[in-house]
Amino acid sequence: GLSFDKPIRHLREFLSILMPLLNDGKVSFTGETLSCNAQVFQTAVKPPSVVVAALGPQALRVAGARTNGTTLAWVGPKTIAEHIVPLIGAAADKANRDAPRIIATLPVVVTKDAASIRDRIAKTLTMYGELPSYQAMFKREGVSGPADLAIAGSAAEVEDSLMKLKVAGVTDFAAAVYATNSDEHIQTRALLLKIGQMS
Repeated sequence: GLSFDKPIRHLREFLSILMPLLNDGKVSFTGETLSCNAQVFQTAVKPPSVVVAALGPQALRVAGARTNGTTLAWVGPKTIAEHIVPLIGAAADKANRDAPRIIATLPVVVTKDAASIRDRIAKTLTMYGELPSYQAMFKREGVSGPADLAIAGSAAEVEDSLMKLKVAGVTDFAAAVYATNSDEHIQTRALLLKIGQMS
């Protein structure tokens, strides 16, 4: 029943409650839509990392200034390097916070038939192409939709794509393995394990 007509206000107010509870064990906050006066039973010895699913400039600035980073889906290396990293990084720097985590999630598969994988994604994940926030990211990246961002191909091609994400500023890759058979699954997991051990 809560209004979501001002999502950035909602994000700020939510974090104004969550972050003190996690970091200090107590909060006293009264906002326009959210309020909380509470204390946890035991303050965390090491508070968990908090990231925000932020894509737009305002959300990225809030995430950089007040959290540990952002988690992204369907965002390519060009957009990460030119849009995500500069905005969230500048906000974190201005707030004297550590460099933010940039967590990226994309479908990944070592396969002999990348075209078939992309075709399947184009048919089954069309909803992402219809959401304005993702449409803006696709436009920035210069792609038409989710299928174009899938990391699919030979082991060398997949590794190259993952390295491009790292160079763009991704700190954590959350692989969404999109295997269509056991061979693809085994090869993809083996490559991810190899790359993970190199990091």
